[in-house]
Amino acid sequence: MPTYRPPIEDGLFLLNDVLQIQKFNNLPGFEDATPDMIAAIAEEAGKIAQDVLQPLNAVGDLEGCTWHADHTVTAPKGFKEAYDLYSQSGWGALPFPEEYGGQGLPLAINVAVQEYIASANMAFSMYPGLTSGAAAALIEHASEEQKQAYVPKMLSGEWSGTMNLTEPHCGTDLGMMRTKAVAQDDGTFKISGQKIWISAGEHDLSDNIIHLVLARIEGAPDGVDGISLFIAPKFLLDGDGNPDQRNGMTCGSLEHKMGINGNATCVMNYEEATGYLVGQPNRGLKAMFVMMNEARLAVGVQGLAQSEVAYQNAADWARDRLQGRSISGTKYPDQKADPIIVHPDIRRILMTIRAFNEGARALAFWTSLKADISHRSDDEQERQDALDFMGLITPVIKGVITDKGFDNTVMAQQVFGGTGYTTEQGVEQFVRDARIAMIYEGANGIQALDLVGRKLPSKGGRAVQAYFKEVGKFCSAHKDDQEMADYIAPLSKSLSDLQAATMWLVQNGMSNPDNAGAASTDYMHLFGLVALGHMWGLMVVAAKEKLAGGDEGSKQFLENKLLTGKFFMERLIPESATHLARIQTGCDTMMAMDAEAF
Repeated sequence: MPTYRPPIEDGLFLLNDVLQIQKFNNLPGFEDATPDMIAAIAEEAGKIAQDVLQPLNAVGDLEGCTWHADHTVTAPKGFKEAYDLYSQSGWGALPFPEEYGGQGLPLAINVAVQEYIASANMAFSMYPGLTSGAAAALIEHASEEQKQAYVPKMLSGEWSGTMNLTEPHCGTDLGMMRTKAVAQDDGTFKISGQKIWISAGEHDLSDNIIHLVLARIEGAPDGVDGISLFIAPKFLLDGDGNPDQRNGMTCGSLEHKMGINGNATCVMNYEEATGYLVGQPNRGLKAMFVMMNEARLAVGVQGLAQSEVAYQNAADWARDRLQGRSISGTKYPDQKADPIIVHPDIRRILMTIRAFNEGARALAFWTSLKADISHRSDDEQERQDALDFMGLITPVIKGVITDKGFDNTVMAQQVFGGTGYTTEQGVEQFVRDARIAMIYEGANGIQALDLVGRKLPSKGGRAVQAYFKEVGKFCSAHKDDQEMADYIAPLSKSLSDLQAATMWLVQNGMSNPDNAGAASTDYMHLFGLVALGHMWGLMVVAAKEKLAGGDEGSKQFLENKLLTGKFFMERLIPESATHLARIQTGCDTMMAMDAEAF
């Protein structure tokens, strides 16, 4: 059976030593984030993940959710009790404003918690995760009356939330949306239409489900400019703000899926359901993008989370599984065979996954800190710089971390040999669960196009130029340090590759947009290598400083950090040259074949 151990030491190293979160105690909520407080939160979150949620992961996968003839849905055995414990412990309120019942703590801390939850039980994590995204959208765009009516009970877990975008005929192209909203005399709207693939759309975990629904008001313009956002609660509220009459929507069925079986993925039918407009008419997509960006960061963390739990189980197996002898000579003569961890190719797999995981965790934490700054700083320029970074890096986190996260679960499965293909070890579930993260919240090809087509040219390329400057400044600051040479030289080369790729896109993407499309996925992954390499540079500097300070208690951890960082620089970041070479071939060969020939 699979196991899971929250990577608490690594998270604390990132928050305290790499990001130096204490330097930001001028921001609201950060003054309470002392090292002791952060450690206590991590320990407690780790316990619920390891002791409560992880044992339910296989249960949820095997049992799945159950749809009933009255259109209700029951979550897998044990999920309700776990959800109640999660909610009563306040985990859903961690990073939200205190005025709505949140705890106001940094998002950077919450990311650590969410990684633990998603590693332990990805399907379960989606119930509170979607609620958090819906609450964030309401806090940003809803009226004060709407916020007070819905957000506090969503943060407490009494009510949950969803996002309703996709329809049978449109996913990415939301301009084709058909769900309609008809204005009523009392200021409400009647919503009719069908939404599909609605995660947590119906279940028995919470007393009410607050659906955020995109729909087109009658007479609104065609395309995305005519889309509005509505609140459509499962139960309408009475005069005291409590769930009362059932609203006009039902779960028509549950999807049969490859993975995340413990989460209810629903077909939702809206039949003149009462909806309440959020923000201005025809501005719904902008409001929903708050939730989508939150969700994309969360999905990136899911990719990391599955990669981490798969790595842990593969490493455990490699230490225990006895097969053959080391090619360089017997290592365990007192046993009938050596454990497979002595073999270089097994080490290659494990080191590749580990180097990615630790870099990706740092990037997720770094980005969440930028999000905190964008929301909480009183310095306008600082907020704008953080927002620029967030816009640029979000598609990279979603696309790269989930692509590589899935690849890593497959590599971890390979360590198990034949037993990895069976359900006994649980690793095949990690593969199946990780696969969806590459698809939902915007398929990764769309993330790549968003990066190349929108984020790079945005505001004259301000964000990407600022990013190049930041990474370049880091490289320049350490270029003469011989102890950093093994890390800085590969990062500098990769940065040069990324700058060359960017220039190629500037010169060739405008003249033929297919050049940009053909380059987009390679560009996204090239960007990801530089971003991860930058994080490794920061981690190495922090680790060296701690070692120089005589930190004996974490000496082994820090030395392993330096080794893993060196592996990343030697074996992974050189792939930037391959991505650049692909990008510079352009689109001609890719687009030459007639469609009928495929």
